[in-house]
Amino acid sequence: MSVRVGLSTSSVFPENTAAAFDMAARLGYDGVEVMVGTDAISQDPDALKALVDHYQTPILSIHAPCLLVTQRVWGTDPWGKLIRAQAAAELLGAQTVVVHPPFRWQRSYARGFVQGLAAMRDETDVRFAVENMFPWRAASQALPAYSPGWDVRDDDYPHVTLDLSHTSVSRSDALEMATDLADRLVHVHLADGTGLARDEHLIPGRGEQPVSGFLDRLVRTGFAGDVIVEVSTRSAPSRADREADLTEALDFARHHLKQVP
Repeated sequence: MSVRVGLSTSSVFPENTAAAFDMAARLGYDGVEVMVGTDAISQDPDALKALVDHYQTPILSIHAPCLLVTQRVWGTDPWGKLIRAQAAAELLGAQTVVVHPPFRWQRSYARGFVQGLAAMRDETDVRFAVENMFPWRAASQALPAYSPGWDVRDDDYPHVTLDLSHTSVSRSDALEMATDLADRLVHVHLADGTGLARDEHLIPGRGEQPVSGFLDRLVRTGFAGDVIVEVSTRSAPSRADREADLTEALDFARHHLKQVP
């Protein structure tokens, strides 16, 4: 079965969730990943279901609100956010919920994070795929922002999302990380980076990550998860330029996933 290539709604920012569905449908993506954020539609499962029906474009995954700017989206309780993400995924037919490791200051949540995800695994078929992150840096010094940690290989997560912009920031070997994760790797955020200490989310092929080799490896190893294009197009001067970038990313993914002649 071919790997599905989806579009993260964050990839069309500053345009909104509805615009992401429109572009995904017209450009030929297999579905979308909804980044639950400050856009009210992204928070509303009924509104999302209406977009699915209107554009005939499925939701492949839900990205739980884990960012600093979404601390109050779906309440302030981090477990409550995951429960709501699970409910949304079940309603909308999404297979995966993407979640970040807790911030270090979320002490109670962090202490029970690994065990809590294991317990939720027993309650639902939805996969909670923890995303690799990166150390924050100040004056070239790494700061421990996440707990248990930013490197998902260090903890007993049954399901993992690998983000190729984040491997760039952390200066990790993406191919080595994929090998180490083995069948725990179930979800991919496709992007690129140049090794700067900031999350670039470049169009794949425009940075220095081994993106083509990584996708080739997915094919060789029989990867059965989804590949989600999660890039930044905020500097695109027009809708046409944004769509050209997203088309380039989709074509890159399909070529290296051996889905085009």
